[in-house]
Amino acid sequence: MNSSNGFSALFTDFYSLTMAQGYLKKGMNRRAVFEMFFRRQPFSGGFSIFAGLGTLLEKIQQFSFSVDDISYLRSLKTFDEDFLEYLSTFRFKGSLWAMDEGTVVFPQEPLIRVEGGLIECQIIEGMLLNIINFQSLIATKTARVWLASGKGSIMEFGLRRAQGPDGAMSASRAAFIGGAAGTSNVLAGKEYGIPVLGTMAHSWIMAHESEEAAFASYAEMYSDRTVFLIDTYDTLKSGILNAVKIGKKLAEKGKKFGVRLDSGDIHYLSVEVRKILDAAGLKDASISVSNDLDESIIETLTRAGAPINMWGVGTRMVTGGEEAAFTGVYKLAARENSSGKMEPAIKFSDNPEKTTNPAVKQVWRISDAQGMAVADVLSISGDPENPDTIEEGKRYTFWHPSSDYRHFFQTIDGKAEPLLKPRLAKGSVASSLPTLEEIRKTVRGSLDSFDQSYKRLLNPHIYKVSVTEALRSLKIKLIENYQGTLVPGTLGSGTQDSGNI
Repeated sequence: MNSSNGFSALFTDFYSLTMAQGYLKKGMNRRAVFEMFFRRQPFSGGFSIFAGLGTLLEKIQQFSFSVDDISYLRSLKTFDEDFLEYLSTFRFKGSLWAMDEGTVVFPQEPLIRVEGGLIECQIIEGMLLNIINFQSLIATKTARVWLASGKGSIMEFGLRRAQGPDGAMSASRAAFIGGAAGTSNVLAGKEYGIPVLGTMAHSWIMAHESEEAAFASYAEMYSDRTVFLIDTYDTLKSGILNAVKIGKKLAEKGKKFGVRLDSGDIHYLSVEVRKILDAAGLKDASISVSNDLDESIIETLTRAGAPINMWGVGTRMVTGGEEAAFTGVYKLAARENSSGKMEPAIKFSDNPEKTTNPAVKQVWRISDAQGMAVADVLSISGDPENPDTIEEGKRYTFWHPSSDYRHFFQTIDGKAEPLLKPRLAKGSVASSLPTLEEIRKTVRGSLDSFDQSYKRLLNPHIYKVSVTEALRSLKIKLIENYQGTLVPGTLGSGTQDSGNI
């Protein structure tokens, strides 16, 4: 996807380009604001992790059309030369606001806000959603695995099962953010500075004349990082016995080692292996396990007290397992009208959950006096004449984002923190980007600020995402205006799907 000028801007949906040509030809390339949010929590969970921002900011600055890209577009016989000339010098020069990467996030709230010309905002849509949706899905999955293990040590080794090379790299990055201690993906280790981890495959043992010889040979070469795979032939009658034999020799040299289980009844085998290791005086020897693990299996084993020190998770973590995709969408929130004034935009639908919240917005995280998060609130942003801010110490009425009757009262006795912050200004990074290790710390700090009820795997508590009275009033007004423009009788039939204002 790289072009001679950077990251190919052909990495976009075709309709983004056809619409962009229309905007240019019709003189509509005025100011616009788009917001990215998601509709529901993956994995039937109570939280998600916002990930991929660093990758997005890197790619968006490289996003351009090479000479070959323009030639390809010309061959489609869809685009005029004036538009192709425009694309030949295209660079994103707008602004981008976003939450901190690694923040715990919830449906309906903007994670990213993009401001700029209508064309540049439209063209980056596909890339933005591709990067943020996938990495957020994998970071969320990994965080669930990490919490299920009791915040234990997780090794990501999903390279061979990931969706292609880019999927493997993105998954390794996102999994490390979400809580993995390291990866088996060596290229990800080089590119992202993630610790690389690994043991041995069954083929190593099968390639030797005996299991004992295989263990001895490995221990001789890697005495400081030896982990024996003990289930090639028979875990309890062969594997652990040979591991103990060679492990004692390592222990005599002051070296620690571990064993790995990759099949069978993990709970039973880990308990029996622990007994054998302890009886041999090898109480420092660690036990790692793998074999199609996910958060549900890991939580069950953890609660059962299985003596496991490290969890190797691959397929079900780097692919999302039972959840195919993160439900992020990208919608127009405001646009400049023909008079040069910015006005709010709304997508209306018979389904209240799909009716968007209009206007340029800020997201506030409200915490109690103990620092625990109690609600996220969307407010109107950027109107100096009618500021819609949330101040500590004041009492507010907050409304359900679907514009119905549900509401609650909240006195801000803790903090009210604005979550959307400037990341790009005129196409350039507005501030230094955090390291992956710093993003990991953001994830852990953010998770710690939420009650356990939001983080449990089964039937998690639903966190409040609400809107201010000002935003609710604006939304209702726009919906009423839209309904007033319809031909009488068209509502109520159930056939009216959606529209834009």
